[in-house]
Amino acid sequence: MIENLETLIALSKTGTMMETSTILKISQSAVSKRIAALERYYDRALIERHGRRVVLTHHGTRLVEKVTPLVSELRSVFLEDNALRKGKIILGVSEAILASWGPRLFAQVQRELPAVEFTFHAQRSPIVLDRLRSGEYMVGICTGSSDADTDLQSEIVRLEPMVIIPSALRSLDYSIGEELDVITIESRSGAWASIEDDMRRLKLRRLVSLESFFTVAQMALAGFGHGLVPAGVAKTLGVAPSKVIALDREGLNRPVRFVARKSMFSQPLVQSFYQSVSDHAAKVS
Repeated sequence: MIENLETLIALSKTGTMMETSTILKISQSAVSKRIAALERYYDRALIERHGRRVVLTHHGTRLVEKVTPLVSELRSVFLEDNALRKGKIILGVSEAILASWGPRLFAQVQRELPAVEFTFHAQRSPIVLDRLRSGEYMVGICTGSSDADTDLQSEIVRLEPMVIIPSALRSLDYSIGEELDVITIESRSGAWASIEDDMRRLKLRRLVSLESFFTVAQMALAGFGHGLVPAGVAKTLGVAPSKVIALDREGLNRPVRFVARKSMFSQPLVQSFYQSVSDHAAKVS
């Protein structure tokens, strides 16, 4: 029954059988069978099909609203009773972090906490937060503002400088504060809300938005426009510091946050992990 309810919850978020099957790593047929089993059990239609899209009926919506907190608590209990007991931390990390300076940070933490086993998942920051809430992850290392996360405990462990990669690395006649069109991350990302106001203050206009900072950087390097990206992304792609325009002194940084459910944050193992991440995050280059 729990698996069936988890499937309905996932379907309510994705809106398609295909995306739900991908997330749950089961076949589309299995998704359909689980939903059908729930409909038989509750003797109610829970979904309606509109082409390839699926929407919840009134009964389906009410069921998801009622069971989502319970399923999250069950997952959390499983993590606390099993993973913590075994000295294991399951964490979701922003893709741009895990693809740049994140591994160096976690290597330092691992040396400091050799008995702890880590399981990493690379996701976009909004997905990391969703999976923390659902109880799938114990800890998140992600970006963006914490204003909307009243149900989670969040601590900033690093302010990562943002930099401008000039188009094709050509010399750029530009002074900070002048108007400049840039390519940067799209609005649904975790980082956008935390850099938007400072971009406006510095008269940086988002001309094109993309889903990945690494994609932004690659497009800038290829000459499609100036790219606004975290410094770690530019460094990972081998862009020399002398070729970029650093904006951290102007207050344009990407906040990196350590996030967990409040009950999880208080666990001694998670506290030790947080302290180690906090100690090393500001020093990692």
